[in-house]
Amino acid sequence: MNQNQPLPPETTSPPTGYAGQAIARPVFRPYVTYALIATCVVVFLLQAATNNPAGVILTNSTVTRALDKDNSMILHGQLWRLITPMFLHGSISHLAINMFSLFYIGPSVERFYRRWRYLALFLIGGFAGNVMSFIFTASPSLGASTAIFGLLGAEGVLLFQNREIFERTAQALSQLVIVAIINLVYSVATPGIDFWGHVGGLIGGMLFAWFGGPLLRRQGNSPPFYLTDARSDREVIVAGIAVTGLFFFLTVVVLFLRVA
Repeated sequence: MNQNQPLPPETTSPPTGYAGQAIARPVFRPYVTYALIATCVVVFLLQAATNNPAGVILTNSTVTRALDKDNSMILHGQLWRLITPMFLHGSISHLAINMFSLFYIGPSVERFYRRWRYLALFLIGGFAGNVMSFIFTASPSLGASTAIFGLLGAEGVLLFQNREIFERTAQALSQLVIVAIINLVYSVATPGIDFWGHVGGLIGGMLFAWFGGPLLRRQGNSPPFYLTDARSDREVIVAGIAVTGLFFFLTVVVLFLRVA
């Protein structure tokens, strides 16, 4: 995103208040969020179609067994299993909960990140979560919650770094922290939920957001003002490469230690 480019460029709707200022709020449709939900649903249908024997739990699915986070297979070089699990789900209830969460959280983050950076955030959060799960959790795992925790962490950073723009930032941040803590505690207390995957997604999303997320500025001489993003394309690319590289480095170290 170029410096001082209006965010985003669609037709604007009536002004709304941010931190006591009238700022024109663009009309925005979260197409990447919709595409991610559609992808997860299609993959789930493929899992169900290849599940043998048929049942409500899809751990025996050919697609699941080929793409989930399986430490033994990762140790044998199947590194795609650090990416693909974020598009898999183990049951219809698992899919429904994650897709509702994505539909609830995703659009507000996508509005400010814009489409390609938002997609990068989702993938980086999911990757970071699966790497942490690989390091600390022996059991196979799957689900979009690693990436969704990345979005949750990124939204918190967005609010904090742009606290002069948004209204009631402290309240919104406290609510996000409470939601994150409740979900992490639930992850620890409930068997079968990947706590470390959630922690990794949260960390990955926050790191990318801190160094590559939107830095919003008000533009204009009088209300309604417009928001621009002062973060340069170069900063976003460097942040994405650095955070991805960090978690890939951790993967290589663990592979070396466990295979040696």
